[in-house]
Amino acid sequence: MSYEVEITPTAKRQIKKLPLDVLQKVVAKLEELAIEPCPDGVTKLEGSENLYRVRLGKYRIIYEIQDGLLLVTIVKVKHRKDVYRS
Repeated sequence: MSYEVEITPTAKRQIKKLPLDVLQKVVAKLEELAIEPCPDGVTKLEGSENLYRVRLGKYRIIYEIQDGLLLVTIVKVKHRKDVYRS
C-alpha cells in the first residue's frame, strides 16, 4: 500500500533553494516515504500527534502522516541548525 506525498508551498520553496546534490537525495527520500512512511531512523516529534523527522545528512525533513488518508505531507526541509526556526 503506497502513500501519496504532498508538499506544502513552504516546503517547496525550501526544496528549490537546496544544492543539487542534496535535492537529489531529498527526492529519493520522498519516494521512500511514499512506500514506507516510518522507516528506520525516523523520530516522532514531541508535542505533536502526527509530526515526524527524518535525517538526511545535515538536513532534516519534517513531515506529517495521515494513515486514514494514506497521505504524507512534507512540512519543512531545512538544514539541521535551522529546523526549529521559522
